[in-house]
Amino acid sequence: MMKKMKSILLFAAVLGMANACSRATAPTSDAADTAATGEGYQITGQLTNAPAGTKVYLAELGETQFISRDTATVDEKGGFTLKGNVPEAGLYQLKTDDANQVLLALNSGSQIQLNGDATQLGTSYTVKGSPDSELMQRLMREMDKTKKTVEGLGERYNQAAQVGREDTMRAIRERFTTVQSRNIASIKSLVRQNPNSVVSAFVVGNVLNPDEQFAFADSMATQFKKTLPDSRYTQSLVTRLDVLRPTAVGVVAPEIQLASPAGAPVALSSLRGKYVLIDFWASWCGPCRQENPNVVRMYNKYKSKGFEIYGVSFDQDKTKWEKAIAKDGLTWTHVSDLKGWESAAGQTYGVKSIPQTILLDPQGRIIAKNLRGEELEEKLKSVLAVN
Repeated sequence: MMKKMKSILLFAAVLGMANACSRATAPTSDAADTAATGEGYQITGQLTNAPAGTKVYLAELGETQFISRDTATVDEKGGFTLKGNVPEAGLYQLKTDDANQVLLALNSGSQIQLNGDATQLGTSYTVKGSPDSELMQRLMREMDKTKKTVEGLGERYNQAAQVGREDTMRAIRERFTTVQSRNIASIKSLVRQNPNSVVSAFVVGNVLNPDEQFAFADSMATQFKKTLPDSRYTQSLVTRLDVLRPTAVGVVAPEIQLASPAGAPVALSSLRGKYVLIDFWASWCGPCRQENPNVVRMYNKYKSKGFEIYGVSFDQDKTKWEKAIAKDGLTWTHVSDLKGWESAAGQTYGVKSIPQTILLDPQGRIIAKNLRGEELEEKLKSVLAVN
């Protein structure tokens, strides 16, 4: 269940990047030039519980880290001002320390008023003067509320698991699914209402997983190309969707035809008529081997009900591949071209890490991706209509 928390907790992860990945660079802001020209952004802040001399830091959200851009000092009344120019509209982190930080959206004309408690900045702040930053705040509040609910469910789930309360665990999983669905629906609604915002473009590409929400992400990308054609977030989203498109949920899975251990080619399409799990793995992959007992259990449980597995190995050594199949008791269909990460099937499906799974319906259409453990079993129960 906890794997599903990724999208809910992503904002926290984005903020947390600063703790380990910040690096200082030359600031892009220049208060003197901005004051002289009257252009650029301005953030005027008023903080309680911030002694005079407290530092306020502004950093730009890059692809993998926050990049330091400017610093201000709080005066004796708790006030501070940040002025500068930004090359394009984007997301920025404002913080007093790693535990007290928020995300803002800045462009060259932003005039933002921010108030808050410096010791509880993330939950206490208010922002005015920037529709994009106000939208970000709404999203942050929504995510924070859901995060607290999910954490509570997680604690209850772990307690139930420790005493073997399967009925309670099942009820908590159902509740979690409801919470997750509502959270995603709420985020989608806010995005639809704000198609002109860089925040929306960022959220679709980085909070809502485009791989799992492909149809929605694709429809919004079409709008963003009209409303925000030059935004880095639009361009990144479009590029990502182009890569995902051939193997998106809802499309017929691309054909795979590789050799079995016996040397005969076996086509993925030969398994039509059953629900098929494409399982990308390798004998040398520790997490794959650790997951294999779960996959074996599910295969034995559901194979008589129309479930099949098509294992695609990223091995290069045939002997090691065959030994792993035998040792782990993997009695389903196996194929490989023994080219490791250069596997033709891996290239077609854009596999960058293993284990990775793709579930197909009897017509060969992709219905789910990257399901393992209890998530996979829940899906199989649903599609096979079994208890």
